[in-house]
Amino acid sequence: MGKLVIASDHAGFELKETVKEFLKNQGIAVEDLGPSNSDSVDYPDYGIKLAKEVAGDESKRGIVICGTGIGMSIVVNRFPGIRGTLCVDVYTAKLCREHNDSNILILGGRVVGKGLAVEIVRTWLNTPFEGGRHQKRLDKINNIDELLLKGEL
Repeated sequence: MGKLVIASDHAGFELKETVKEFLKNQGIAVEDLGPSNSDSVDYPDYGIKLAKEVAGDESKRGIVICGTGIGMSIVVNRFPGIRGTLCVDVYTAKLCREHNDSNILILGGRVVGKGLAVEIVRTWLNTPFEGGRHQKRLDKINNIDELLLKGEL
């Protein structure tokens, strides 16, 4: 795996710290894009920051956390090349990597418990993209991005 970045809002801060500790214990380096405490912040600011990092570097993957994960899902998936997936179980974490080559994992800090979140992260990090028929589908999605950027869709 390439570089990993993580960010949250105030509602996801505690879970972000748990995930960072897990990653550290696994020997995985992660860059924390903020915030540095649980003071109230606007989640779009951190979702944008993380999505820009991942969209600009295909070797990067990201984890972003807000209260439910819904707000961050909306934000990060506005960026071309981002395949942000909101996961609340291990099965979804596995399939979003195998079938969709997810490059941003989204968690809800008020929805998913710490133990489950760690298992979701572990699965997401360790599951490879299958390619094949799934690549054909991703190519179609990427074509949407290109057409939108050109103003053709």
